[in-house]
Amino acid sequence: MFIHTKSVKLPSMSLDCAFVEGSGMTSTICFHFLFFSHEQMRLPLRSFCIFRSVIAQGQAVDVQRRGLSGAAMRLVQFRRRGEEASIRVGVEQGEGHSVVDLKAFDPLMPSTMRELLELGDKGLECAQRALASGKCVVDRADIQLLSPVTGPEKVVCVGMNYRDHCLEQNAPIPKEPIIFNKFPSAITGPYDDIILPSESQEVDWEVELAFVIGRRGKHIKEEDALSYVAGFTVANDVSARDWQMKRNGKQWLLGKTFDSFCPLGPALVTTDTVTDPHNLSIRCLVNGDTVQDSNTDQIIFKTAALVAWVSKFVTLIPGDVFLTGTPPGVGAFRKPPIFLKKGDVVECQIEQLGSIINKVV
Repeated sequence: MFIHTKSVKLPSMSLDCAFVEGSGMTSTICFHFLFFSHEQMRLPLRSFCIFRSVIAQGQAVDVQRRGLSGAAMRLVQFRRRGEEASIRVGVEQGEGHSVVDLKAFDPLMPSTMRELLELGDKGLECAQRALASGKCVVDRADIQLLSPVTGPEKVVCVGMNYRDHCLEQNAPIPKEPIIFNKFPSAITGPYDDIILPSESQEVDWEVELAFVIGRRGKHIKEEDALSYVAGFTVANDVSARDWQMKRNGKQWLLGKTFDSFCPLGPALVTTDTVTDPHNLSIRCLVNGDTVQDSNTDQIIFKTAALVAWVSKFVTLIPGDVFLTGTPPGVGAFRKPPIFLKKGDVVECQIEQLGSIINKVV
């Protein structure tokens, strides 16, 4: 990349412009007006250096926001009907549309999302090529969609992370993230059943924005944190409130981590596909009735802050899943409280990401 300036003479002014060239693009930024009738004036060197710094900062912000490769895709994990033992990674041709099978496109490609993310930009660039090719397309009716990530090393969860959810409980706004976890065995697919455990009588819903780590990092700076995020997805942080709030010393883990208590999906939507993850409508419906309806702009500790905070304590690796908290409307705080029962259908929706629908059995 290089930058040069040029003075443009107009009848009543001269206009100094910076031309930024590189990476296959040229941008023109006009930054100084000089109102003189018959003469030109160059910007002082100091002014140019300051502006060049601004340009560089803008490029750094853009790189940071783009995440891994700047790829706009909806990545999925799936099984072909009749091949239930084999997990595949694919790219949706559009939300709810057919899927390009990456392994069929390139036999050297991995079979799981976690392995794909471990390849970094190389893996995502291959996925882009596969999508652009229009080849190796599998009809939606011929696949079973799985959670976009299975077998992550970590499932990191954040409590009390929506302002309106704190107000719902008359609870103070946390001054630092409240972190707990689920075991990876709680993860289930976007359309799989939620299994009511016999040990709990108070199972609740929690729609949540989730994100997935795309590259390894420790002590990550907040200004760099989004470059470690592969993408976003929808989660339901299913919770056994009796175990969370009344039993086991009121520690949250057991109430959060029963099998099937973490539906995820339908896709891992890469960062460049999402206009602003912290300005998305977020809803939960139970049997068609809206029970949660908010916006992710209510999140207290946003994606970059969470990545930076958690990476102080543990090394983050590709495939790690973060659940970022839930808005108001959960069953436990209704009057009287309402809990899930067999036959209920829970749908969690997030704008631009899609929806997951799980029957309670």
